[in-house]
Amino acid sequence: MSFSGKATYSGGSTLPEIAEDVGDLVGILSPQETPLLDVLGDSLHAATSTLHEWMEDELLPNTDTVNQGGLDDSGLDVTALTVTHGARFRAGDLIQAAGAREVMLVTAVAGNVLTLVRGYGATTKVQLTNGVVLTIFGNAALEGAEAAAPRFSVRTRKSNYMQIFSAALQISGTETAVRQIAVQDELDYQKTNRLREMLRDLENTVINGVAAETNPEGTATVRRTMRGILASLTTNQMAIGTGLIPGGADLTEEHVNAALRTIWEISGNRPDLMICGGAQKRRINGFIQTTQRTTPENERYKNLVSAYESDYGVCRIVLSRYVPADVVVFLDSSKVAVLPLSGRSFQYKALAVTGDYVSGELIGEYTVELRNEKGHGVLKGLAS
Repeated sequence: MSFSGKATYSGGSTLPEIAEDVGDLVGILSPQETPLLDVLGDSLHAATSTLHEWMEDELLPNTDTVNQGGLDDSGLDVTALTVTHGARFRAGDLIQAAGAREVMLVTAVAGNVLTLVRGYGATTKVQLTNGVVLTIFGNAALEGAEAAAPRFSVRTRKSNYMQIFSAALQISGTETAVRQIAVQDELDYQKTNRLREMLRDLENTVINGVAAETNPEGTATVRRTMRGILASLTTNQMAIGTGLIPGGADLTEEHVNAALRTIWEISGNRPDLMICGGAQKRRINGFIQTTQRTTPENERYKNLVSAYESDYGVCRIVLSRYVPADVVVFLDSSKVAVLPLSGRSFQYKALAVTGDYVSGELIGEYTVELRNEKGHGVLKGLAS
């Protein structure tokens, strides 16, 4: 005999007699991680102006290029050589052309023209060509000579603008009074979510932000924006198949080593961070040989590279969804800082109300300080 008594479903499909059972958690599935900000950490100082500035300096350069169109050194007898920056040389310099073993002695400098002794120290002469790089590897002073004219570098001032990040909150009095499912305080809940969004946007802007072309300081109609890392990197803009970078668009160890070598040769710096998106991270993981991917003791299969060690330094690999897909960024974390305007780190400010609601704003003002941009670099044009 089938059941004919009262059951939970007797009132209908909406189960009107039964108390609702709703989970005690609100599920959120949206990107909110900020891996670069996590690695860089909090800045040790804050900015005190909407234009944040810092000083940079570098050692006197010890390389230059031959700048002599129509140069004919087929007889290995050119002793008057025009260079691009004659002020980098002085009498007594020992120099070498790139790829050659010949040592040349500079005996005089007149403007951009060097007077040379070729094959100094019985070294084998090599034909000089226009555009070849010359390296100064030392200077020999005469015993008892007067001191040479002093040389010095001039410090430069770099800057970036502060950018304001904000998000408004407004909740009705009734909304704050009713009992919420899985939320104890609607205002606190909204603060938390908006702050997550602003941190996400800050990371994205630190990487990809650009400053306004005109009135970057901001006006009543021009918004003040920071210049991000990618826009700040101008020297080491490395592309596939140019300079030391090999051809082939699929990222390989050869590409990474060539990029690190390029930065090292130009600036002497050794980046310690490689930041990339998902496609390039998978290719970096593929640097591991198949035979190295298993760990027999726990029967795990590993295909993950979290750090890359080369002759030019050890780089931690940081996966960020905000780096363009065809790009790998090389950074020296000791020369990068994300800092707030003094007293303007992310905070909540209650706003005046004129009705039955609670009103407020989350606000913060930040910029990125990228020091000595020659010490960083970006490799572009990779297959994604």
